[in-house]
Amino acid sequence: MSSLQKSQSNKENILVLNQAIDNGSLSQARQILKTLPTAGVAYLFESSPPKTRTVLWQLIDKDLEGEIIQSLNEDLQNNILSELNAKQVTEITEGLETDDLADILQQLPQKITTEVLQAMDQQDRQRLESILSYDEDTAGGLMNTDTITVRRNHTVELVLRYLRRHESLPEMTDNLLVVNREDELLGILPLQKVLVSDPSTFVLDVMRKDIEAIPVEMEVSQVAQLFEQYDWVSAPVVDAENKLVGRITIDDVVDVIRDTAEHSLMSMAGLDEEDDTFAPILKTAKRRMLWLGVNLMTAVLASLVIYLFQDTIDRVVYLAVLMPIVANMGGVAGTQTLTLVIRSMALGHISPSNSRWLLLRELGVAIINGVIWACLVAVIVFFWYKDLQLSFIIALAMMINLITAGLTGAYLPLFLKRISIDPALAGSVALTTVTDSIGFFVFLGLAQIFYL
Repeated sequence: MSSLQKSQSNKENILVLNQAIDNGSLSQARQILKTLPTAGVAYLFESSPPKTRTVLWQLIDKDLEGEIIQSLNEDLQNNILSELNAKQVTEITEGLETDDLADILQQLPQKITTEVLQAMDQQDRQRLESILSYDEDTAGGLMNTDTITVRRNHTVELVLRYLRRHESLPEMTDNLLVVNREDELLGILPLQKVLVSDPSTFVLDVMRKDIEAIPVEMEVSQVAQLFEQYDWVSAPVVDAENKLVGRITIDDVVDVIRDTAEHSLMSMAGLDEEDDTFAPILKTAKRRMLWLGVNLMTAVLASLVIYLFQDTIDRVVYLAVLMPIVANMGGVAGTQTLTLVIRSMALGHISPSNSRWLLLRELGVAIINGVIWACLVAVIVFFWYKDLQLSFIIALAMMINLITAGLTGAYLPLFLKRISIDPALAGSVALTTVTDSIGFFVFLGLAQIFYL
Protein backbone atom coordinates (compact mmCIF):
# COMPACT_ATOMS: atom_id res chain seq x y z
CA MET A 1 0.00 0.00 0.00
CA SER A 2 1.37 3.43 -0.97
CA SER A 3 1.76 6.31 1.49
CA LEU A 4 -1.17 8.12 -0.16
CA GLN A 5 -3.40 5.06 0.22
CA LYS A 6 -2.38 4.64 3.87
CA SER A 7 -3.15 8.29 4.56
CA GLN A 8 -6.57 7.96 2.93
CA SER A 9 -7.25 4.75 4.86
CA ASN A 10 -6.34 6.44 8.15
CA LYS A 11 -8.71 9.31 7.45
CA GLU A 12 -11.53 6.89 6.62
CA ASN A 13 -10.87 4.91 9.82
CA ILE A 14 -10.99 8.09 11.92
CA LEU A 15 -14.28 9.14 10.28
CA VAL A 16 -15.94 5.73 10.68
CA LEU A 17 -14.66 5.33 14.22
CA ASN A 18 -15.91 8.74 15.32
CA GLN A 19 -19.31 8.07 13.75
CA ALA A 20 -19.53 4.69 15.53
CA ILE A 21 -18.66 6.25 18.91
CA ASP A 22 -21.06 9.17 18.39
CA ASN A 23 -23.84 6.69 17.54
CA GLY A 24 -23.04 4.53 20.54
CA SER A 25 -22.01 1.56 18.34
CA LEU A 26 -19.12 0.51 20.56
CA SER A 27 -19.05 -3.03 19.19
CA GLN A 28 -18.45 -1.65 15.68
CA ALA A 29 -15.71 0.60 17.01
CA ARG A 30 -14.07 -2.36 18.77
CA GLN A 31 -14.11 -4.38 15.53
CA ILE A 32 -12.41 -1.52 13.67
CA LEU A 33 -9.67 -1.38 16.28
CA LYS A 34 -9.09 -5.15 16.05
CA THR A 35 -8.38 -4.89 12.32
CA LEU A 36 -5.65 -2.29 12.79
CA PRO A 37 -1.97 -2.75 13.75
CA THR A 38 -0.88 -1.19 17.02
CA ALA A 39 0.75 1.72 15.17
CA GLY A 40 -2.58 2.34 13.42
CA VAL A 41 -4.46 2.37 16.72
CA ALA A 42 -1.90 4.80 18.15
CA TYR A 43 -2.41 7.06 15.11
CA LEU A 44 -6.16 7.04 15.66
CA PHE A 45 -5.65 7.78 19.33
CA GLU A 46 -3.42 10.80 18.59
CA SER A 47 -5.87 12.03 15.95
CA SER A 48 -8.91 12.04 18.27
CA PRO A 49 -10.15 14.66 20.76
CA PRO A 50 -10.01 13.88 24.51
CA LYS A 51 -13.60 12.62 24.80
CA THR A 52 -13.11 10.09 22.00
CA ARG A 53 -9.76 8.97 23.46
CA THR A 54 -11.43 8.02 26.74
CA VAL A 55 -13.81 5.70 24.90
CA LEU A 56 -11.04 4.31 22.67
CA TRP A 57 -8.85 3.39 25.63
CA GLN A 58 -11.71 1.35 27.11
CA LEU A 59 -12.13 -0.54 23.83
CA ILE A 60 -8.47 -1.41 23.34
CA ASP A 61 -7.39 -4.99 24.02
CA LYS A 62 -5.55 -5.05 27.35
CA ASP A 63 -2.72 -7.13 25.86
CA LEU A 64 -1.98 -4.36 23.35
CA GLU A 65 -1.98 -1.38 25.71
CA GLY A 66 1.79 -1.45 26.26
CA GLU A 67 2.62 -1.53 22.54
CA ILE A 68 0.16 1.28 21.86
CA ILE A 69 1.53 3.49 24.65
CA GLN A 70 5.00 2.90 23.24
CA SER A 71 3.86 4.32 19.87
CA LEU A 72 2.29 7.48 21.32
CA ASN A 73 4.05 10.81 21.73
CA GLU A 74 5.49 11.66 25.13
CA ASP A 75 2.72 14.08 25.99
CA LEU A 76 0.04 11.42 25.59
CA GLN A 77 2.19 8.82 27.33
CA ASN A 78 2.43 11.10 30.35
CA ASN A 79 -1.32 11.68 30.39
CA ILE A 80 -2.08 7.97 30.41
CA LEU A 81 0.71 6.80 32.72
CA SER A 82 0.02 9.53 35.29
CA GLU A 83 -3.32 7.84 35.99
CA LEU A 84 -1.75 4.42 36.67
CA ASN A 85 -0.04 2.93 39.70
CA ALA A 86 3.15 0.86 39.62
CA LYS A 87 1.31 -2.47 39.37
CA GLN A 88 -0.76 -1.30 36.40
CA VAL A 89 2.34 0.07 34.63
CA THR A 90 4.11 -3.28 35.15
CA GLU A 91 1.16 -5.20 33.71
CA ILE A 92 0.78 -2.91 30.70
CA THR A 93 4.48 -2.85 29.78
CA GLU A 94 5.10 -6.58 30.21
CA GLY A 95 6.72 -8.03 27.10
CA LEU A 96 8.06 -4.75 25.70
CA GLU A 97 11.64 -4.47 24.47
CA THR A 98 14.04 -3.22 27.13
CA ASP A 99 14.82 0.04 25.34
CA ASP A 100 11.13 0.75 24.71
CA LEU A 101 10.31 0.09 28.36
CA ALA A 102 13.15 2.38 29.42
CA ASP A 103 11.72 5.18 27.25
CA ILE A 104 8.38 4.83 29.02
CA LEU A 105 9.81 4.67 32.55
CA GLN A 106 11.85 7.81 31.95
CA GLN A 107 8.56 9.72 31.76
CA LEU A 108 7.37 8.50 35.18
CA PRO A 109 8.06 9.87 38.67
CA GLN A 110 11.05 8.24 40.37
CA LYS A 111 8.81 6.56 42.98
CA ILE A 112 6.74 4.77 40.33
CA THR A 113 9.85 3.79 38.38
CA THR A 114 11.42 2.27 41.49
CA GLU A 115 8.28 0.26 42.25
CA VAL A 116 8.10 -1.02 38.67
CA LEU A 117 11.75 -2.13 38.82
CA GLN A 118 11.18 -3.91 42.13
CA ALA A 119 8.29 -5.87 40.59
CA MET A 120 10.51 -7.27 37.80
CA ASP A 121 12.73 -10.34 37.95
CA GLN A 122 16.41 -9.76 38.63
CA GLN A 123 17.69 -10.30 35.09
CA ASP A 124 15.18 -7.92 33.48
CA ARG A 125 15.72 -5.37 36.23
CA GLN A 126 19.49 -5.37 35.71
CA ARG A 127 19.08 -4.90 31.96
CA LEU A 128 16.66 -2.04 32.45
CA GLU A 129 18.75 -0.34 35.13
CA SER A 130 21.78 -0.45 32.85
CA ILE A 131 19.87 1.58 30.25
CA LEU A 132 18.25 3.94 32.75
CA SER A 133 21.70 4.81 34.12
CA TYR A 134 22.46 6.65 30.86
CA ASP A 135 21.04 9.92 29.61
CA GLU A 136 18.14 9.30 27.21
CA ASP A 137 19.85 11.44 24.54
CA THR A 138 22.93 9.22 24.44
CA ALA A 139 23.66 5.88 22.77
CA GLY A 140 23.30 4.21 26.18
CA GLY A 141 19.77 5.53 26.56
CA LEU A 142 18.88 4.46 23.02
CA MET A 143 20.40 0.98 23.00
CA ASN A 144 18.86 -2.42 23.68
CA THR A 145 20.71 -4.95 25.83
CA ASP A 146 19.20 -7.91 23.95
CA THR A 147 22.24 -9.19 22.02
CA ILE A 148 23.59 -12.53 20.76
CA THR A 149 27.31 -13.01 21.31
CA VAL A 150 29.75 -15.71 20.16
CA ARG A 151 33.44 -16.48 20.66
CA ARG A 152 36.05 -16.21 17.90
CA ASN A 153 37.29 -19.78 18.49
CA HIS A 154 33.83 -21.27 17.84
CA THR A 155 33.07 -23.00 14.56
CA VAL A 156 30.23 -21.93 12.29
CA GLU A 157 28.54 -25.27 12.98
CA LEU A 158 28.56 -24.56 16.73
CA VAL A 159 27.15 -21.09 16.11
CA LEU A 160 24.31 -22.55 14.04
CA ARG A 161 23.46 -25.06 16.76
CA TYR A 162 23.50 -22.24 19.31
CA LEU A 163 21.14 -20.12 17.20
CA ARG A 164 18.68 -22.99 16.77
CA ARG A 165 18.33 -23.21 20.53
CA HIS A 166 16.64 -19.81 20.50
CA GLU A 167 12.90 -19.62 19.91
CA SER A 168 13.47 -16.36 18.06
CA LEU A 169 16.23 -13.85 17.40
CA PRO A 170 16.17 -10.23 18.54
CA GLU A 171 14.59 -7.92 15.98
CA MET A 172 16.89 -6.42 13.36
CA THR A 173 19.55 -9.07 13.95
CA ASP A 174 21.86 -8.86 10.95
CA ASN A 175 25.12 -9.54 12.82
CA LEU A 176 26.29 -11.64 15.75
CA LEU A 177 28.68 -9.90 18.11
CA VAL A 178 32.06 -11.51 18.74
CA VAL A 179 33.44 -10.99 22.27
CA ASN A 180 36.09 -12.52 24.52
CA ARG A 181 35.59 -13.85 28.04
CA GLU A 182 35.76 -10.32 29.46
CA ASP A 183 32.96 -9.21 27.06
CA GLU A 184 35.34 -6.99 25.10
CA LEU A 185 34.10 -6.49 21.56
CA LEU A 186 36.37 -8.11 18.97
CA GLY A 187 34.25 -7.82 15.85
CA ILE A 188 30.99 -8.85 14.22
CA LEU A 189 29.88 -11.99 12.43
CA PRO A 190 27.36 -11.24 9.66
CA LEU A 191 24.52 -13.76 9.51
CA GLN A 192 25.15 -13.98 5.79
CA LYS A 193 28.59 -15.41 6.54
CA VAL A 194 27.11 -17.94 8.94
CA LEU A 195 24.71 -19.20 6.27
CA VAL A 196 27.20 -19.53 3.39
CA SER A 197 30.42 -20.55 5.19
CA ASP A 198 31.70 -24.09 5.62
CA PRO A 199 30.43 -25.45 8.99
CA SER A 200 33.97 -26.32 10.05
CA THR A 201 35.19 -22.74 9.55
CA PHE A 202 36.14 -20.84 12.68
CA VAL A 203 34.43 -17.57 13.52
CA LEU A 204 37.86 -15.90 13.58
CA ASP A 205 38.27 -16.61 9.85
CA VAL A 206 34.97 -15.06 8.71
CA MET A 207 34.30 -12.34 11.27
CA ARG A 208 34.76 -8.64 10.52
CA LYS A 209 37.25 -6.78 12.66
CA ASP A 210 37.07 -3.43 10.84
CA ILE A 211 34.00 -2.25 12.69
CA GLU A 212 33.22 1.09 14.28
CA ALA A 213 31.52 0.45 17.62
CA ILE A 214 29.42 3.24 19.13
CA PRO A 215 30.64 4.72 22.44
CA VAL A 216 27.92 4.49 25.07
CA GLU A 217 28.09 8.23 25.82
CA MET A 218 27.79 9.36 22.17
CA GLU A 219 24.92 11.76 21.48
CA VAL A 220 21.98 10.27 19.56
CA SER A 221 22.34 12.85 16.79
CA GLN A 222 25.86 11.55 16.10
CA VAL A 223 24.58 7.97 16.23
CA ALA A 224 22.01 8.82 13.55
CA GLN A 225 24.73 10.35 11.38
CA LEU A 226 26.81 7.16 11.59
CA PHE A 227 23.84 4.98 10.64
CA GLU A 228 23.14 7.24 7.68
CA GLN A 229 26.78 7.33 6.62
CA TYR A 230 27.39 3.57 6.79
CA ASP A 231 23.88 2.26 5.99
CA TRP A 232 23.82 0.18 9.17
CA VAL A 233 20.90 -1.97 10.25
CA SER A 234 22.36 -2.42 13.73
CA ALA A 235 25.53 -1.45 15.54
CA PRO A 236 27.21 -2.57 18.80
CA VAL A 237 27.56 -0.17 21.74
CA VAL A 238 30.65 -0.32 23.98
CA ASP A 239 31.77 1.39 27.17
CA ALA A 240 35.04 3.20 27.81
CA GLU A 241 36.84 -0.14 28.22
CA ASN A 242 35.51 -1.48 24.89
CA LYS A 243 33.18 -3.91 26.68
CA LEU A 244 29.93 -4.70 24.91
CA VAL A 245 26.93 -3.16 26.69
CA GLY A 246 24.23 -3.39 24.00
CA ARG A 247 23.30 -2.56 20.42
CA ILE A 248 21.30 0.03 18.54
CA THR A 249 18.98 -0.84 15.66
CA ILE A 250 17.78 1.17 12.70
CA ASP A 251 14.16 1.40 13.93
CA ASP A 252 15.35 3.37 16.96
CA VAL A 253 17.52 5.60 14.78
CA VAL A 254 14.56 6.37 12.50
CA ASP A 255 12.71 7.63 15.58
CA VAL A 256 15.70 9.87 16.40
CA ILE A 257 15.77 11.30 12.87
CA ARG A 258 12.03 11.93 12.92
CA ASP A 259 12.16 13.56 16.37
CA THR A 260 15.08 15.75 15.31
CA ALA A 261 13.23 16.95 12.23
CA GLU A 262 10.07 17.66 14.25
CA HIS A 263 12.11 19.42 16.92
CA SER A 264 13.74 21.75 14.39
CA LEU A 265 10.37 22.61 12.84
CA MET A 266 8.36 23.04 16.05
CA SER A 267 11.07 24.82 18.03
CA MET A 268 11.14 27.70 15.57
CA ALA A 269 7.56 28.42 16.72
CA GLY A 270 8.40 27.85 20.38
CA LEU A 271 6.59 24.50 20.48
CA ASP A 272 7.60 21.05 21.67
CA GLU A 273 7.69 18.26 19.09
CA GLU A 274 5.81 16.07 21.57
CA ASP A 275 2.97 18.55 22.04
CA ASP A 276 -0.44 16.92 21.79
CA THR A 277 -2.53 18.27 18.90
CA PHE A 278 -5.74 17.79 20.91
CA ALA A 279 -4.46 18.86 24.33
CA PRO A 280 -6.91 20.81 26.56
CA ILE A 281 -7.26 24.56 26.01
CA LEU A 282 -5.71 25.73 29.28
CA LYS A 283 -2.77 23.36 28.98
CA THR A 284 -2.04 24.48 25.43
CA ALA A 285 -2.42 28.17 26.30
CA LYS A 286 -0.01 27.82 29.23
CA ARG A 287 2.67 26.23 27.04
CA ARG A 288 2.44 28.92 24.38
CA MET A 289 2.28 31.81 26.84
CA LEU A 290 6.01 31.93 27.56
CA TRP A 291 7.00 32.06 23.91
CA LEU A 292 4.46 34.79 23.19
CA GLY A 293 5.97 36.76 26.08
CA VAL A 294 9.45 36.40 24.61
CA ASN A 295 8.23 37.59 21.21
CA LEU A 296 6.46 40.52 22.85
CA MET A 297 9.73 41.70 24.37
CA THR A 298 11.48 41.53 21.00
CA ALA A 299 8.63 43.48 19.39
CA VAL A 300 8.85 46.11 22.13
CA LEU A 301 12.57 46.44 21.48
CA ALA A 302 11.95 47.11 17.78
CA SER A 303 9.23 49.60 18.70
CA LEU A 304 11.65 51.44 20.98
CA VAL A 305 14.02 51.86 18.05
CA ILE A 306 11.20 53.42 16.04
CA TYR A 307 10.29 55.63 19.00
CA LEU A 308 13.81 57.10 19.01
CA PHE A 309 13.12 58.51 15.54
CA GLN A 310 9.54 59.60 16.09
CA ASP A 311 10.27 63.21 15.19
CA THR A 312 11.90 62.14 11.92
CA ILE A 313 8.86 60.03 10.99
CA ASP A 314 6.53 62.94 11.85
CA ARG A 315 8.39 65.21 9.43
CA VAL A 316 8.90 62.63 6.66
CA VAL A 317 5.70 60.59 6.90
CA TYR A 318 6.39 58.25 4.02
CA LEU A 319 9.29 56.74 5.98
CA ALA A 320 6.65 54.77 7.90
CA VAL A 321 5.48 53.28 4.61
CA LEU A 322 8.95 52.17 3.51
CA MET A 323 10.67 51.01 6.69
CA PRO A 324 8.88 47.59 6.87
CA ILE A 325 10.47 46.77 3.49
CA VAL A 326 13.98 47.05 4.92
CA ALA A 327 13.22 44.98 8.02
CA ASN A 328 11.28 42.32 6.11
CA MET A 329 13.99 41.78 3.47
CA GLY A 330 16.59 41.40 6.21
CA GLY A 331 14.37 38.95 8.08
CA VAL A 332 13.86 36.73 5.03
CA ALA A 333 17.55 36.75 4.09
CA GLY A 334 18.59 35.95 7.65
CA THR A 335 16.04 33.16 7.98
CA GLN A 336 17.34 31.49 4.81
CA THR A 337 20.86 31.42 6.22
CA LEU A 338 19.73 30.46 9.72
CA THR A 339 17.71 27.49 8.44
CA LEU A 340 20.60 26.26 6.28
CA VAL A 341 23.12 26.48 9.12
CA ILE A 342 20.85 24.77 11.68
CA ARG A 343 20.21 21.93 9.21
CA SER A 344 23.94 21.59 8.50
CA MET A 345 24.70 21.52 12.23
CA ALA A 346 22.12 18.76 12.73
CA LEU A 347 23.77 16.73 9.97
CA GLY A 348 27.23 17.32 11.43
CA HIS A 349 28.50 19.16 8.36
CA ILE A 350 29.82 22.21 10.23
CA SER A 351 33.01 22.10 12.28
CA PRO A 352 35.53 24.70 13.55
CA SER A 353 37.67 24.02 10.48
CA ASN A 354 35.02 25.09 7.95
CA SER A 355 32.89 27.60 9.90
CA ARG A 356 35.10 30.52 8.80
CA TRP A 357 34.62 29.58 5.14
CA LEU A 358 30.86 29.44 5.72
CA LEU A 359 30.82 32.93 7.23
CA LEU A 360 32.79 34.34 4.30
CA ARG A 361 30.48 32.55 1.84
CA GLU A 362 27.38 34.04 3.48
CA LEU A 363 29.02 37.49 3.49
CA GLY A 364 29.59 37.20 -0.26
CA VAL A 365 26.02 36.05 -0.88
CA ALA A 366 24.65 38.89 1.26
CA ILE A 367 26.71 41.51 -0.63
CA ILE A 368 25.55 40.26 -4.04
CA ASN A 369 21.89 40.08 -3.01
CA GLY A 370 22.21 43.41 -1.21
CA VAL A 371 23.48 45.20 -4.31
CA ILE A 372 20.85 43.69 -6.61
CA TRP A 373 17.81 44.26 -4.41
CA ALA A 374 18.98 47.62 -3.09
CA CYS A 375 19.25 48.93 -6.64
CA LEU A 376 15.84 47.52 -7.57
CA VAL A 377 14.11 49.02 -4.53
CA ALA A 378 15.88 52.34 -5.05
CA VAL A 379 14.49 52.56 -8.61
CA ILE A 380 10.98 51.68 -7.42
CA VAL A 381 11.10 54.27 -4.62
CA PHE A 382 12.38 56.97 -6.99
CA PHE A 383 9.49 56.45 -9.42
CA TRP A 384 7.11 56.28 -6.46
CA TYR A 385 8.15 59.43 -4.58
CA LYS A 386 10.41 61.24 -7.10
CA ASP A 387 12.98 61.65 -4.31
CA LEU A 388 16.57 60.69 -5.24
CA GLN A 389 17.79 61.21 -1.67
CA LEU A 390 15.18 58.82 -0.28
CA SER A 391 16.11 56.21 -2.91
CA PHE A 392 19.73 56.38 -1.82
CA ILE A 393 18.78 56.07 1.89
CA ILE A 394 16.62 52.97 1.46
CA ALA A 395 19.19 51.34 -0.85
CA LEU A 396 22.01 51.84 1.65
CA ALA A 397 19.84 50.72 4.58
CA MET A 398 18.81 47.57 2.74
CA MET A 399 22.42 46.77 1.85
CA ILE A 400 23.51 47.10 5.46
CA ASN A 401 20.58 45.08 6.81
CA LEU A 402 20.97 42.25 4.30
CA ILE A 403 24.67 41.91 5.13
CA THR A 404 23.90 42.03 8.86
CA ALA A 405 21.15 39.43 8.43
CA GLY A 406 23.39 37.06 6.47
CA LEU A 407 26.23 37.21 9.00
CA THR A 408 23.82 36.93 11.95
CA GLY A 409 22.01 33.96 10.40
CA ALA A 410 25.35 32.19 9.88
CA TYR A 411 27.04 33.00 13.19
CA LEU A 412 24.09 33.02 15.59
CA PRO A 413 23.44 29.22 15.60
CA LEU A 414 27.14 28.54 16.21
CA PHE A 415 27.20 31.03 19.08
CA LEU A 416 24.01 29.67 20.67
CA LYS A 417 25.30 26.12 20.52
CA ARG A 418 28.59 27.21 22.10
CA ILE A 419 26.70 28.60 25.11
CA SER A 420 24.47 25.49 25.28
CA ILE A 421 21.27 27.07 23.94
CA ASP A 422 19.21 25.22 21.32
CA PRO A 423 19.64 27.17 18.02
CA ALA A 424 16.35 25.86 16.66
CA LEU A 425 14.49 27.21 19.68
CA ALA A 426 16.12 30.61 20.19
CA GLY A 427 17.58 31.33 16.75
CA SER A 428 14.51 32.68 14.97
CA VAL A 429 13.53 35.07 17.77
CA ALA A 430 17.06 36.42 18.16
CA LEU A 431 17.43 36.82 14.40
CA THR A 432 14.12 38.69 14.08
CA THR A 433 15.17 41.03 16.89
CA VAL A 434 18.47 41.81 15.15
CA THR A 435 17.08 42.31 11.63
CA ASP A 436 14.12 44.44 12.77
CA SER A 437 16.14 46.58 15.16
CA ILE A 438 19.10 47.09 12.81
CA GLY A 439 16.81 47.64 9.82
CA PHE A 440 14.73 50.31 11.53
CA PHE A 441 17.75 51.95 13.19
CA VAL A 442 19.82 52.21 9.99
CA PHE A 443 16.95 53.36 7.77
CA LEU A 444 15.56 55.94 10.17
CA GLY A 445 19.03 56.99 11.32
CA LEU A 446 20.13 57.72 7.75
CA ALA A 447 16.87 59.57 7.13
CA GLN A 448 17.46 61.74 10.18
CA ILE A 449 20.99 62.57 9.00
CA PHE A 450 19.86 63.53 5.49
CA TYR A 451 16.55 65.23 6.21
CA LEU A 452 17.09 67.01 9.55
